[in-house]
Amino acid sequence: MSNPTVSTTYADSKSHYKILDGLRGVAAIVVVAFHLFEIFAGGDHLKQIINHGYLAVDFFFVLSGFVIGYAYDDRWERMSLKDFFKRRLIRLHPMIIIGMVVGAIGYYFSASPVLFPQISDTPFLTMILVMFIGFTLLPVPPTLDIRGWGEMHPLNGPAWSLFFEYIANLLYALFIRKWSNTALSVLVILTGAATIHLAVTSPQGDLIGGWSVEPGQLRIGFTRLLYPFFAGLLLSRVAKPGKVKNAFLWCSLLIIGVLSFPRVGGSDQLWMNGLYDALSVILVFPLIVYLGASGEVRGKFMTGLSRFLGDISYPIYITHYPLIYIFASWVVDNNKTMAEAWPMALLVLVSAIAIAYGSLKLYDIPVRKWLAKRYL
Repeated sequence: MSNPTVSTTYADSKSHYKILDGLRGVAAIVVVAFHLFEIFAGGDHLKQIINHGYLAVDFFFVLSGFVIGYAYDDRWERMSLKDFFKRRLIRLHPMIIIGMVVGAIGYYFSASPVLFPQISDTPFLTMILVMFIGFTLLPVPPTLDIRGWGEMHPLNGPAWSLFFEYIANLLYALFIRKWSNTALSVLVILTGAATIHLAVTSPQGDLIGGWSVEPGQLRIGFTRLLYPFFAGLLLSRVAKPGKVKNAFLWCSLLIIGVLSFPRVGGSDQLWMNGLYDALSVILVFPLIVYLGASGEVRGKFMTGLSRFLGDISYPIYITHYPLIYIFASWVVDNNKTMAEAWPMALLVLVSAIAIAYGSLKLYDIPVRKWLAKRYL
């Protein structure tokens, strides 16, 4: 799961990183495909086709840190903490609310005697309570785990990464924006070491996790957040983007390749896959962001494609998973193979894109414009 949450459309006279917008959309589409294939793996990570799609979360955190630093680091003399938090809430929160609404609408349709047996016994008012808690992005208590998967947001699992995104924004605004590059570099080195340690010692040999309030899962969530977000912030401060031809194409292929790469090391050498995860997060993702920031989108088609992918990136991430719950229940309850289920999977993908685009145009943009006009 991941979180393409920070728009690269900036105020004032700053340039617009169109390629980074597009890359966020590319990764978001890969996330949807990852979740569609995931159900056929039966919990066996070795059988997952788009094996490292979960690393899109970490890529989004790098992007977010880079964009936050670029957009806000030099604005604090004329911007208060209140202004910053209002801007972030207006940017992020409307889609969080619609994601919970979509999750509530789809909740009872995802009932399954195998995957989600407790859904049919969940009182409607309890589900509504969970939805309203979800509107705040605060994790629901274990007593309200109405799906049974241990998610902090059982109506819309991917919201966990937005919870950590908010924490990163708080840390940046309250403390780390004031740090020197030297102090920030020390933080990045220490959190990078923590990332490597978590990845290579993981019982599963990967960085998967972070969506639960269980202490072990919270450790994973914070570890996955801290290095990529603040490495992206540091990158925005020290890197001088160059000029890279066809950057959107090459960066798209890189991110698709990293996220789709087969499991490394098999079941006997789990640490090898953990090392792959760590090196992807620590080295490859910042490189992709740097290359993307160093290029330009040229041509009507590529410009339009990049804009479209950037536009739907956050909406599709935060609204697609309720469809995955329903699809997973249908596959399991009817014992469908991948060969039998691919038309439905394609329908889910197209539906996810349509819901994202509709949410953007009919809800997110108008609501954010109204909020900005009223509160900024």
